Amino acid sequence: MLPSSIQISGEPLSGAEVRDICRGLRDNAVRLLSLRGCRLCDRDFGRICRALAGATSLAQLNLNLGVVSSPGRIKQLAEALRTNRSIQSLFLHGSPLTDAGLALLNPALALHPALVALDLGDCMLGDEAINLICGLLPPDGAKSGLKELTLSANPGITPKGWSRLAIAVAHSSQVRVLNLDYNPLGDHVAGMLAVAVASSRTLEVLDLEGTGLTNQSAQTLLDMVENYPTALRSLVLAENSISPELQQQICDLLSDGEEEEELAGGAGDTQEPDRGRGPAAQPSWVCPGEPSSQMVLVTSGLGDSLLAETEM
Repeated sequence: MLPSSIQISGEPLSGAEVRDICRGLRDNAVRLLSLRGCRLCDRDFGRICRALAGATSLAQLNLNLGVVSSPGRIKQLAEALRTNRSIQSLFLHGSPLTDAGLALLNPALALHPALVALDLGDCMLGDEAINLICGLLPPDGAKSGLKELTLSANPGITPKGWSRLAIAVAHSSQVRVLNLDYNPLGDHVAGMLAVAVASSRTLEVLDLEGTGLTNQSAQTLLDMVENYPTALRSLVLAENSISPELQQQICDLLSDGEEEEELAGGAGDTQEPDRGRGPAAQPSWVCPGEPSSQMVLVTSGLGDSLLAETEM
């Protein structure tokens, strides 16, 4: 049987459900496990973590909205990740990790051979956590690292922390998606990020929604897009004090650049491999929305397409 997906949202998990989840993981019959906002006892959380450790088919794990709710659970998850070799995307959005919790997880994250997407949005992180995260964005060619990173809604990170992240992104050859929405960045940090975007050879998506930017930031970003060749194809600036005209100018320039690249590719020019374009390469950082509260089993193949529609 091909691997399937399990999605449960906002429900208490019964012992029977936990047993079924563990059995599916041990039998390598689960490709995606999403327990978004679910309530379960520490004992059952530990059982799931032990099953996660040996799972070889699991590619995406979603424990958003407080499932990883204590230092004990963070340690159990870290132990599972030290052994697991298959997880590519890990979502912990809305978990009260704090810097101390991320320090417990970090060794397992840094050594994981498959992890490419990480969501640490609204995890109460600060500058110490940024120092750890930068270690997951190694310099050019040093080793594999994250391609998609979400740090939304972590207001405890200071401009010093963001500057360190900007430097890491500028020197990383792999980051494609960076979500920093709903952080109080301001124009100064946005200027540093513009330099990082101009330096990066791979960053395609940058989300700066609701980050306290003004027309000053927008003009800097416009100049960057207009005058420097970048990989950027999507820049989100909604809910900032930026004029619609400037936003439209930036959007038009990014659209023009993408059209020119597609035309060049059609003409037979050599293109940079795997730029993530087209429907088949939708970014996996998009977290599941509001799936049914019941356990949903979706088989792979056509089922994956149906699952992607549910998650968007």
